[in-house]
Amino acid sequence: MLMNAPATFIQSYIDDLNDALNQLKPGAALTRIQAAWLGTCLTCILLMNSVCWAKFERASLGDCKVAALSWVFRKASIPWDWLLQVSVVLILKRYGITEGVLAFDESDRARSKSTKRIYKVYKQKHKGSGGYVNGQTIVLLLLVTSSITVPVGFFFYMPDPALKQWDKEDKRLKKSGIAKKDRPIKPERDSAYPTKTEIALGLLKEFNRRAMLPHEIPGLLSP
Repeated sequence: MLMNAPATFIQSYIDDLNDALNQLKPGAALTRIQAAWLGTCLTCILLMNSVCWAKFERASLGDCKVAALSWVFRKASIPWDWLLQVSVVLILKRYGITEGVLAFDESDRARSKSTKRIYKVYKQKHKGSGGYVNGQTIVLLLLVTSSITVPVGFFFYMPDPALKQWDKEDKRLKKSGIAKKDRPIKPERDSAYPTKTEIALGLLKEFNRRAMLPHEIPGLLSP
């Protein structure tokens, strides 16, 4: 399937998004290039149900190069946090949603068996084959309403490597009959690797903080 311009409704959504960003934080609106990039990505995701720069390049007949698409994603100063917040508010407004329930979920995403360059990737049990694969775990904060469920926050979980190695060695020594007093003491958890519970609490705190911002700015997202 070929694509040479963003879908009309996606372009309309980006225009609304930019207007809302300007109201929320002056100067936070996307530049012309960033808006075009986002429109291209959203349209390609819709057409191919995938996030893949190579597929995006093929869909545009080479007009959108892999290197350029990837560079904007990695290097451009896009206000990602604001984008998520404003996008959710726009969706709630569009469908007239005024209430919902917050829920947590997690998702394990299998990646390549050999990759080590993907953010917070670690060795996971692969449920399909029973073997192991490198993957990511995403903890999600979801807003569940009577009509839709939307993610309003997320964070990548990764086990503390030092704790994981200690646990493995402790089990080996225990199986060998080594008394607890003679086994290495459990190390303190590194704050760079919070537990899923700590992540959930952090997401909830951040949601509560950001949920108040639109009401603090007169006219934000008003009809």
